[in-house]
Amino acid sequence: MAYLIDQGVASVPALMEVTGMPRRTAQDTIGSLAELDIECVFQHHAGERHNSGHYQIVSWGPIDPHWVSQQAGRLRTALGYDAG
Repeated sequence: MAYLIDQGVASVPALMEVTGMPRRTAQDTIGSLAELDIECVFQHHAGERHNSGHYQIVSWGPIDPHWVSQQAGRLRTALGYDAG
């Protein structure tokens, strides 16, 4: 999830589309990033209605984002998020 957010898939609807997760699961997963010491904040889009905005990874904590990027395909397969 952090990798997707960092790659620009940074809203709940976009994450739902890419992962196939229901809305609540996507929201809970974003909230769970803090348990891994990954700091993720919501950036509200000024002038937009309701909760319009996007998420941003501020800190990866102990996770090496370069390793995650290099292993993205393997992680996607292991988590069952392969396209098609």
